[in-house]
Amino acid sequence: MKFSLKLLLWTIIVLALALGCSGFYFVNSVFETSMDRESGQAMEESRILRFAFETAALNAPAKYDVLADHTIEEIARNLENGGSSRRLRISDENRQVIYGSSDFEGDDVLLAQTDQTAGTWQVIRLGEHYFVQTCMAASALDRTLYLETMRDVSEVFRERALGFLVYRRVTMVMLVCGTFIMHGISSWLTRPIRLLTRATRRMAEGEYDYRAKKVSDDELGQLTLDFNRMANALEDNIAMLQAEIQAREDFVAAFAHELKTPLTAIIGYADMLRSRQMDEEKHFLSANYIYTEGKRLEAMSFRLLEIMVTRHGDLNLQAVSVGMLFQYLHDMYENNRKMRFRFQHDDGMVRAEPNLLKSVLINLIDNACKASDPGSMIEIRGHFKKGRYRFSVRDYGEGIPKEEQKKITQAFYMVDKSRSRSRNGAGLGLALCAEILALHGSKLRIDSEPGKGTCMSFVLKGADEDG
Repeated sequence: MKFSLKLLLWTIIVLALALGCSGFYFVNSVFETSMDRESGQAMEESRILRFAFETAALNAPAKYDVLADHTIEEIARNLENGGSSRRLRISDENRQVIYGSSDFEGDDVLLAQTDQTAGTWQVIRLGEHYFVQTCMAASALDRTLYLETMRDVSEVFRERALGFLVYRRVTMVMLVCGTFIMHGISSWLTRPIRLLTRATRRMAEGEYDYRAKKVSDDELGQLTLDFNRMANALEDNIAMLQAEIQAREDFVAAFAHELKTPLTAIIGYADMLRSRQMDEEKHFLSANYIYTEGKRLEAMSFRLLEIMVTRHGDLNLQAVSVGMLFQYLHDMYENNRKMRFRFQHDDGMVRAEPNLLKSVLINLIDNACKASDPGSMIEIRGHFKKGRYRFSVRDYGEGIPKEEQKKITQAFYMVDKSRSRSRNGAGLGLALCAEILALHGSKLRIDSEPGKGTCMSFVLKGADEDG
């Protein structure tokens, strides 16, 4: 059952119980008040009749020492005829009836319970009518008699029945009206829940950009905002997973392509060497091509291994001397006759893993060499700024187009594939640099303009900086 229907059902049940209990209490309270009034009037009328009876008994002829039964009958008959619809009965000391009205049908229980000091009354039902029966003692010429009266109170009971009937009808009308009103209210109150349910269903069907509409400022409105925030986070995670899956597919495709090209050449030249006779020069060229492509595959495998180890290995940061680092690079490239190098740095210490930091700089320098013509200048600089150390490698080669700059840190991505392969490039150097710098809390910055060269830089924390 829907929540709105449950809310409606329980509201109607509570409303019906409240109206029923309040109606019963109200009608019954009015009835009891009316009965108290009628019984009081009946007792008062009985007292008046007793007074009238005792007065008439005192006025009886003096020749009687004791009030005779026939005199009592005569007095009672006069009292009965003195009022309309008056019903009475008089009994003697032994509670034997001396006189009774023809329509007096009261029981004898009340007479048996009445003493000489107090009057009593009860409500009796005779057919379709209700009466208040009263009984009290009367004294007349040394005789103790018992006077009983009956007062018709059927109208009070009819009013009570009518009150219950009217209240039942009013209750039914109120329940019907309340059902329609509460149906509208419950639908309005549960609208945020329905919108959340719809949003959940749409998202389950794959519409991750669907959001629930906020229609209230209460707790359900806050729940809608929290749900939308959760949906945003979920959509971002799904997009990130999809991008990662796509990147892996691209990586596998690029890796397969990079393997296919050198392997095809290696297999082709190896087949030539084993299947035909060639002069010494062609034999050397074929073997050299096989060796070159093999070395390129070896370098690519080493780079891939370094990337995997970097991603899953533990990083031990320590203080590294920038002077010693630049001396190491100077010694490595001072014998390189194809390029000109310029080293310039500020002395200091940085927090890094020494071998990985060397790998980053060597890869950046190698990429600068590959992007430059022989004899070009490669500048390697380092300087402190606000407690941080900035490394940069600048070349004056081809440069990188703006649209390519965000892709060159992807594995196997090469701006100029033919140029890179001719220099044993596999498109893994910058991917490795990006991974290592991410472990150091840094990232590679690329400033390049086609035809004017490229400057690649990154920033590390100084060794004296906390964290």
